[in-house]
Amino acid sequence: MSAADEPAHDPAVFELATKAFELARQGQTDTLSAYVDAGVPAGLRDDDGDTLVMLAAVHGHADTVGALLRRGADADEVGALGATPLAAAVRSGADEVVRVLLRHGADPQAGSPSAVAAARAAGRTELLELFGRV
Repeated sequence: MSAADEPAHDPAVFELATKAFELARQGQTDTLSAYVDAGVPAGLRDDDGDTLVMLAAVHGHADTVGALLRRGADADEVGALGATPLAAAVRSGADEVVRVLLRHGADPQAGSPSAVAAARAAGRTELLELFGRV
C-alpha cells in the first residue's frame, strides 16, 4: 500500500476529520456525537495535536465535552502545548467545562501547565478550592 492509499491520506477521511474538529469547536454536540457513534474516534487529534475534547473545552462547550467523555475520550489527554483540557478550560474561563471534566475524573495536577497552575496564575481561588475537593 502506498502512502497515498493509507486512510490518513484519503481525502474523504481528511474531510470527515476536519468536519469533526469544526463540530467540536462549534459545540455541535448532537452531530459530533453521531459521528463518534458511527466510528470517528472520540480521541481524534488534529494536525496540531489537540483532541476533540480539547477543542470543545477551549471553546467552552460543556455538553460537547461531556458527550465525548461518555464516548471514551480521555479527560487528561494532553494537547499540543502539554496542557490538559481542564487546564485549557481554566485559562478560557469555561467554568462549566471545568465541572464536567472533574465529574469525569479529570486530574487537576495533570499536564504542564496543570489546571492547578493555571488557576493559581489566574487568581482563581474558587477553582483551587474546587480542585482540593477532588
